[in-house]
Amino acid sequence: MASTTPPTAAPARRTRGGARDDTRLALLFILPATIGFGVFLVWPTLRGIYLSFTKFNLLTPPKFNGLDNYIRMVQDPVFWNALKVTLYYVVLNIGIQTVLALVIAVMMQRLTQKTWLRGIVLTPYLVSNVVAAMVFLWILDYQLGIGNKLLGAIGIDQIPFLSSDTWVIPTIALINVWRHLGYTALLIFAGLQTIPNTVYEAGKIDGASEIRMFRHLTVPLLRPILSLVLIITVIGSFQVFDTVAVTTRGGPVDSSRVLQFYIYDVAFGRFQFGYASAMSVALLIVLMVITFVQYRLTRADSSDLA
Repeated sequence: MASTTPPTAAPARRTRGGARDDTRLALLFILPATIGFGVFLVWPTLRGIYLSFTKFNLLTPPKFNGLDNYIRMVQDPVFWNALKVTLYYVVLNIGIQTVLALVIAVMMQRLTQKTWLRGIVLTPYLVSNVVAAMVFLWILDYQLGIGNKLLGAIGIDQIPFLSSDTWVIPTIALINVWRHLGYTALLIFAGLQTIPNTVYEAGKIDGASEIRMFRHLTVPLLRPILSLVLIITVIGSFQVFDTVAVTTRGGPVDSSRVLQFYIYDVAFGRFQFGYASAMSVALLIVLMVITFVQYRLTRADSSDLA
């Protein structure tokens, strides 16, 4: 009597080298992120580019008007002023934040690597932009703020931090430096962990001081991480909005009207979504150019580590 054997399961799919092929499983795992990327980034970007060539106010369907929005943007003095104010803010914010973050990261790496210290450094980043802006709005109030009270106690005249066209952008920049400094420092600190201790030991044997090792060892070897940090912080700085919306709303006299706030005002204050989309596309192009130039100039794709 012939015997029958139960059917066996099909063997797992394998590649030519004998390794298991998990391509389908990998695609399944990245599918949710891919859908989110398409729905919340790609589609709004394409939709915004389309609307930038139309006249659209939510009440009527978009009406194609060619390059009218871009011609208006080039001739708009408020747009150019907003771009100038934004560039001024970016230079202040990035310059101060990067230098201080680099110093703090090096101190954490060279002096102590306590976990609780990293938690303290990161604490301001856990505060939302709106809450931080409201707190500093109270602290820096010209009449009742504790900041000016302390200045008066040591014999310094009151400073109109958020009501002077001279002080407003530096003040907003320092508020955001306070909030983002810890996060930026931890990014740089993570990059410092990739530098072998043998490099510093060799420097000490050669008689190099801490300052000289920082200039000739730490900074060159940290270049790829610094490039990444600069790209991230520059893009984030160009998109400053919350702090301005809470503290000054673009004043006094447009001296703090950054580009993002102007786009918001045109879109949701005047319902000129076509023109707002054109300015958004222009901002996107500016960020792409700046990112490409930064990437090339800093040689972010290469490292001095052997």
